[in-house]
Amino acid sequence: MKQIYGVIGDPISHSMSPDMHNDAFTDQELEAYYNAFHVRPDHLEDAVKGMKAIGVKGFNITVPHKTAIIPFLDQVDELAAAIGAVNTVKYENGQFIGYNTDGLGFVAGLKEELHESLIEKRTLIIGAGGAARGIYYSLVSEGIREIDIANRTVSRAQQIIIENPYEAKSNSLTIQAAAERLNEYDLIINTTSIGMKPNVDEMPISLQHLRNDAFVSDIIYNPLETKFLSEAKKKGASIQNGLPMFIHQGALAFRIWTGVEPNIERMKAIVLKKLGG
Repeated sequence: MKQIYGVIGDPISHSMSPDMHNDAFTDQELEAYYNAFHVRPDHLEDAVKGMKAIGVKGFNITVPHKTAIIPFLDQVDELAAAIGAVNTVKYENGQFIGYNTDGLGFVAGLKEELHESLIEKRTLIIGAGGAARGIYYSLVSEGIREIDIANRTVSRAQQIIIENPYEAKSNSLTIQAAAERLNEYDLIINTTSIGMKPNVDEMPISLQHLRNDAFVSDIIYNPLETKFLSEAKKKGASIQNGLPMFIHQGALAFRIWTGVEPNIERMKAIVLKKLGG
């Protein structure tokens, strides 16, 4: 009998995770199947209990359940607890254990592209939601010490900084203030949904003061090149979309569940095909 894995969210029909993980199970010759489960917020606790009852071996969590699921888990690892969000759950010794691979997936994708130390990179994160928190804590845990956060509501950015359990030198800024100081940053990361389909003409921040030697990253991967990235490229900056983050967070989850390293390039090809790219 195949082991059951999956992803829960609301909505969930758009998820590309089943395509990516089922191909990885086949490629690694594992008797397992990954399914998308539509779970509404008012059914979350019952869904978690049901998944444990039927022996689900692991699952991912997407919007809007990443924080809400924590009280229904038996354990949460240190990084996920610090972030305050879980995107991966593993069944082990009768318990559901929560992890967060989003930020670590972003860092893995970034390292793959940069091929150099991140520690000296002065960094700006745009946005202060769950993705920003995960990326901020993961970057700080990797040794980056100068990371600022810009957000429309500055207090939300400040809260992430205050609650950070690691050593870092950070400032919270308005979007306008960050735009005026953009030439100070080596690495600029958009963690908001601004520029995602169908609002493809929107940008999270002005790039007027962007340096041509900066590296600009956007966690959006649909479209594969947002206006934010397109404009950064025109100014000479190096760019990266959200596809590496999505693939690497999935690969990390796969490893947590199975102890097996999946084929990253194969996972990338599956997602690109699904996107029509």
